[in-house]
Amino acid sequence: MNTSKAKLITPGYVFTFALVTLLFFLWALPNVLNDVLIKQFQKSLELTRFEAGLIQTAIKLGYFCLAIPAGLFMQRFGYKSGLLAGLLIFAAGCFLFYPAANSGVYLVFLGGIFVIGSGLSFLELGANSFVTTLGDPSTSARRLNLAQSFNPIGGITGVTLGTLFIFSGNEPGAEQIARMKAQITATGNAYTDFRQTENSRVWPTYIIIGLVVLTVAFLIWKTKFPRVDSSGDARHRGSFRALLRFPHWYGAIISQFFYLGAQLGTWSYLITYVQENSPMTEKQAGGLLVVNMIVFMAGRFFSTFLMKWIQATKLMGVYALINIGLVAVVILGSEWASWTGIHGLSYWIGICAMIATTFFMSLMYPTNFASGIKGLGPHAKLGASVLVMSLIGGALLTPLIGLIADAAWAKAVAPGMIVPAVSYAVISWYAFSGARPRGPVHE
Repeated sequence: MNTSKAKLITPGYVFTFALVTLLFFLWALPNVLNDVLIKQFQKSLELTRFEAGLIQTAIKLGYFCLAIPAGLFMQRFGYKSGLLAGLLIFAAGCFLFYPAANSGVYLVFLGGIFVIGSGLSFLELGANSFVTTLGDPSTSARRLNLAQSFNPIGGITGVTLGTLFIFSGNEPGAEQIARMKAQITATGNAYTDFRQTENSRVWPTYIIIGLVVLTVAFLIWKTKFPRVDSSGDARHRGSFRALLRFPHWYGAIISQFFYLGAQLGTWSYLITYVQENSPMTEKQAGGLLVVNMIVFMAGRFFSTFLMKWIQATKLMGVYALINIGLVAVVILGSEWASWTGIHGLSYWIGICAMIATTFFMSLMYPTNFASGIKGLGPHAKLGASVLVMSLIGGALLTPLIGLIADAAWAKAVAPGMIVPAVSYAVISWYAFSGARPRGPVHE
């Protein structure tokens, strides 16, 4: 009888596992740096809240457009080739920030962000799937959870880099801007020089990230990968038509769509909300975004602990209901809703409620994902690719928040937070009703 313990990682592939785990850290950097760019570009490019929200549209559009091609590429050429392709595309997008900063054209920045998102679609799809194969099947959940723990660490690092090196702390008011526009210089006026200086603060961080990404790509190219990435028998590739027979799968797509809208919408406008409702500077508000990511990591670990006793989907449903209440506090505790008197008590009430929603959203992405592909059998890979496409929710709902915030009757982020509230209502529906596996479920 074999009494040996199940291996967490296949012997001989510990370094391979470490490199692939590093990807979870790397793809968090640009995703969370977008939250810094939204605030920075409102200043350096004179964008409205809606226009700045298109940053999230660009990166998630990259995910949406490349998710299925990435899955097909890896099915044909294997995980290693897919990860290398993703890293090279990711690095190319980072390097586009240099010409974007020199041009000062928002569309060029969005192009770089779209290219980054395209590369990340390869990385997220490939790394999540590959990690589950790199050891005993009975330890796959532990292995994936270990790898995913580096994602919020990457988020914390990204926000810290953005706050320290992108935010200058120079925030001129309307009167200062008017005076700068009146000061004629060799390049136009002092305000044009100010905007160019602010734009130039963005590219060094991205160039460094791009160089790190290329270094990791080189290491992966030189590293041995197990032969688990063959294309496989065509009979086991699944079909889209068959997936439509699984209501819990397309329910997960809907839930994930709204989850990404709630998550990105909240994080993207956290700095703006803080500055609209408190005397904090952009660097102080950026510090709260770091705290926000620490709260996210804590929520993930605490929720994993609770799942020993509470079913994941039920816990997600309870968390979604809690977040509906917290978002109500965010809206009613703002200066925009000063008539409630809550903001007069302390501006921290709304800010803390906004950060608290991050704690309760922490388990939603993996729970939606795992619930959606449960029981899909040979259709799981294709189903996972389409689930990645549902990240487009962040691309569409984030600028919707900005559109509401820019409306003449609003002129504040707070009323736009109705979008996350509706999103959490949809997530609670899926958690309590739609997540139960249905259809020709595979064991």
